[in-house]
Amino acid sequence: MHCPYCQEFESRVIDSRSCENGHAIRRRRECLACKRRFTTYERLEERPLLVIKKSGNREQFNRDKLFKGITRACEKRPVSMEKIENIVAEIERDLRDNNDREVSALTIGEKVMDHLRSVDEVAYVRFASVYRQFADLNSFIHTIEQLKNK
Repeated sequence: MHCPYCQEFESRVIDSRSCENGHAIRRRRECLACKRRFTTYERLEERPLLVIKKSGNREQFNRDKLFKGITRACEKRPVSMEKIENIVAEIERDLRDNNDREVSALTIGEKVMDHLRSVDEVAYVRFASVYRQFADLNSFIHTIEQLKNK
């Protein structure tokens, strides 16, 4: 593992912990050259999962893209990074367990919205506004009214 600061190859593991409900190992490392610390994650390499986009194109599932989308929706909200990581891990596990090799982007978006609805309503509306591509104020109001009714 290369140091992200000085690109040195040699580092030592300071701490290892199980995370994502035992599906990954989080390791704190210290670079032997510059002495800076960084975190790495070790996960089981799983079979590729393809996402079918709205356009019909297929692309490989990208966990980081999912994480960034949820993080953006939760920006400046009282949602911890640990909670976001748990949401991402749960969605990814569910997708891999319940789908053969392909899953639609719509399915992923709905799963994210289901999780965000129960975590933070503002984050839910933010994500929904991008995901559903609100064209006008009425679409936005309709989503908020649906949230209030549930």
